Amino acid sequence: MNLLHPRAVPWWLSGPALVLFAALLLVPLALTAVLSLNMFDPATGVKAGTFTLEHYAQVFTDGYYHAIFWRTFWMAALVTLICVLIGAPEAWILSRMGKPWRTILLLVVLAPLLVSVVVRAFGWSLLLGPEGLVNGALQRIGIGPVKMLYTEIAVVVALVHVMLPFMVIPVWTSLQKLDPGVENAALSLQATPLTTLRRIVLPQVLPGILSGSLIVFGLAASSFAIPGLLGGRRLKMVATVVYDEYLHALNWPLGAAIALTLLLANLVVMLSYHRLLEGHYKKALG
Repeated sequence: MNLLHPRAVPWWLSGPALVLFAALLLVPLALTAVLSLNMFDPATGVKAGTFTLEHYAQVFTDGYYHAIFWRTFWMAALVTLICVLIGAPEAWILSRMGKPWRTILLLVVLAPLLVSVVVRAFGWSLLLGPEGLVNGALQRIGIGPVKMLYTEIAVVVALVHVMLPFMVIPVWTSLQKLDPGVENAALSLQATPLTTLRRIVLPQVLPGILSGSLIVFGLAASSFAIPGLLGGRRLKMVATVVYDEYLHALNWPLGAAIALTLLLANLVVMLSYHRLLEGHYKKALG
């Protein structure tokens, strides 16, 4: 077989990337899947070569894990919704600004990405703590003190702060591809600004909103640092439970089963959301 055949060229060119993808993602996932099927004895640890489904049965039947998965996904969905409500208008304003204000605002949006997540989490713990600035301001107007630290409120607020750039950038990129002449044509045909925004702009930026919301939801659902530092020991999310199983209980098979269940649940939710929003997008364009 001629290795320089035109049909073989793409495979040779993408070969190194495919090998790297398999080595860094597929192989670790396969090893994690095998680990999740191993038996575990609290006295002796992981029993290699013995396979069981009891860890998955425990995850799917125990109400404790049901509550943790429910908390993780509703908080991730809430973070995604808030990021859409804030990030999409922010990206629209950003696309309408001229230089140098556009560059300055873009740097402000991207600035949180330049700071470690741990540093940002500690910053929010200082702001939302009992003696923090937020409670101090509430007490001055006769409210509080309000317990925010180690609650869902603190985790959601911090996650929105961390994830907002991942919503703004895809929407802003979609807006950059929008032809201003189309909007001007709609306005010249007596369409109201609201109608132009709803029927011209929104269908064009829907792919950016879809991409951003999928990224935000996936990152929020699998986040560890923010829930671990701002949620405390009682407010568990899936990533913190996996951490506990690996490093505290040393039950690696159960931790691997929880992690893979989170991965599969994330994929199901994100693919369903993509299919639903893509159907609305095609309907809007058609």
